[in-house]
Amino acid sequence: MFKACYSEFGALDIVCPGAGIFEPAWSNFWHPPGSSESKDPVDGNGYKLFDVNVVHPIRTTQLAIAEFLNPPHGEKVSPHNVKQIVHISSIAGQAFILATPMYIASKHAISGFIRCMGGLEKPLGIKVTGVAPGVVKTPLFLENPDKLKSVDQEQDTWVTPEEVAEGMLRCMESGDLPGGTILEIGAGVTRKVEAFNDPGPFGRPGMSSSNMQVKIDEVFEWLGQEGWGKPGM
Repeated sequence: MFKACYSEFGALDIVCPGAGIFEPAWSNFWHPPGSSESKDPVDGNGYKLFDVNVVHPIRTTQLAIAEFLNPPHGEKVSPHNVKQIVHISSIAGQAFILATPMYIASKHAISGFIRCMGGLEKPLGIKVTGVAPGVVKTPLFLENPDKLKSVDQEQDTWVTPEEVAEGMLRCMESGDLPGGTILEIGAGVTRKVEAFNDPGPFGRPGMSSSNMQVKIDEVFEWLGQEGWGKPGM
């Protein structure tokens, strides 16, 4: 990964561990390991969702810090040679929704991790920040009918991918957003998420899926099935 960056750009300055999945049926709390939908092994010690949403960004951050401190050539990171890591969290990191508990937990984890990394900027010049988008108009929804049915496309407002990208750039360029910052991205509005006593994301454009109750109702349908969570029954 880093070799390709050096080959293409000559230096490594920015890392974005941006992969994420939105609690698909194959790694989903309500489709336990052993169910027909799940690809998580019954005798495993984890879930693929957490591998992608939590382990991947944390391990990539670890690798990036090591690379910044020990570059194969050129100047190492310092307060005068700042390097950046920008994560993609979510307003889910401030919320709680029964329908997608593992996704919610993963974004709470990443938001907490970003805040922990804030202490690297002043002494080392490694600035770790993140964005927390609302409901973004991407294939995650548009090409996934199961997820799209939680959105009322006439009533709800989409956040655009361009707005998320602009927020990520702002995290890197703005002196008002130090390491450890989480920048919430709504539709036409952004704000810094406070660590304590934050009012939460809802009530602004791009922050809600009006039909989420449909997904919650599905949860109770699944739980009502004979033998839920008991492979082989």
